[in-house]
Amino acid sequence: MAKFTRPSLYNKILIDNGTKTVDIKEATTTFSYYESLFSPHVTATLSYVDTGNSVRAENDQDTQERVGTVFSSLPLRGGEKVQVIIEPQNGGLTLDFDDYPLYVTGISIPRDEYSRQIVVLNLSSESAIKNENKTLYKKYYNNIGNTVSQILTQELEIPSSRLSIESTSNSYAFPGSARRPFDTILSLAPKSVPSSGIPGYFFWENRQYFNFKSIDTLIKANPIANYFYTNVVGNAESSNYRILNYTTTKNQNILSALRAGVYRTKNVFFDPFTFKYNEIYLKLSESGFEFLGDDPEYPDEFESSTAFTRTNYFVLDTGNMEVGLSTSINNDPRTYHAKSIMRYNVLFSQITNIVVPCNLSLKAGDNITVTFPKITSGNSSQGIYDESLSGKYLILHLSHQFTPDGQYGSTTHMTLIRDTYGGLYTSGGT
Repeated sequence: MAKFTRPSLYNKILIDNGTKTVDIKEATTTFSYYESLFSPHVTATLSYVDTGNSVRAENDQDTQERVGTVFSSLPLRGGEKVQVIIEPQNGGLTLDFDDYPLYVTGISIPRDEYSRQIVVLNLSSESAIKNENKTLYKKYYNNIGNTVSQILTQELEIPSSRLSIESTSNSYAFPGSARRPFDTILSLAPKSVPSSGIPGYFFWENRQYFNFKSIDTLIKANPIANYFYTNVVGNAESSNYRILNYTTTKNQNILSALRAGVYRTKNVFFDPFTFKYNEIYLKLSESGFEFLGDDPEYPDEFESSTAFTRTNYFVLDTGNMEVGLSTSINNDPRTYHAKSIMRYNVLFSQITNIVVPCNLSLKAGDNITVTFPKITSGNSSQGIYDESLSGKYLILHLSHQFTPDGQYGSTTHMTLIRDTYGGLYTSGGT
């Protein structure tokens, strides 16, 4: 791995508790940054070594006001602001949390020796702390996309310039019910329907924006990079897009897919106003889904059976949020419930983890094309790529891991997901 990765420059790492600021860039050993389609805020971990000559304590911390460690003499107790600027040595972007700092949310000291102290800090964006201090009580009646924007800007004071919200075609009325803002928005994601496409959204933060995007929009986007796995050493530029290591953690699980209702579901809706039941049957082949790869392949009996592998039950919200008497259905789940559940389940059919040289242009929610070599005893001149495993993948989790050590270098770790095989030479895979 050392041949293809490079160390990073820690240009700025400051800890500020409101009264004192300490520079720990020379003491920092590792810095790892994380974002995920499952996380409404970004996180990071920072490790540093403290030899006790970092900061002079105030009288209330040490009556003799001696110089000591950051933990004891700053002191470090949680909630401190951390400004970070790290420059990978590959000519790419810079990790910049200067104007938008991170905050200490957890502290551990795995080793505390007589002459030095090793400290690990857990960091999060400020929104994570604000979210824990805020609960929603008002009622919301708007289009769901507008409601998400309203919660983020008004309740968490996030500037609209940091929002990337995809509009929805449906509205939903609901009370805050003393839930936290992020929990509320996450609960809205499966209830959201895009203006064109299949129900189902993700809500997450990356370095630039708070995103509320439909699955359809994400998988239709063009890949931003092409990575390859090979044992052949190429030039320096191509090595930046080489897969250093990969593991496949899930490659179809028929039993769990059948139980989750990936191929066929029965959905029962009860209207408390009319006391009538409505049943909707959904098959994957009739869902209208678009896929990252080729159309899915599975045995015919998975859909031909009259028995459905999953039954979902739902009580319609009839007139509960209306002023006065009403029989209107609040965000009719018959338009999204069945397809949303199936869409989420089928998206995680394949899960692969890869490690590549550090690339800060990558973000959770991006698509990349990945090419794996084909294991064959045939003539390699007929093609070297495995067309089933290769193709377009969606980045689910992403971590940039930085080190100033030239032996290990800085890397980007990704968890990739895909709903179907193939697609390397189709519209879905390019």
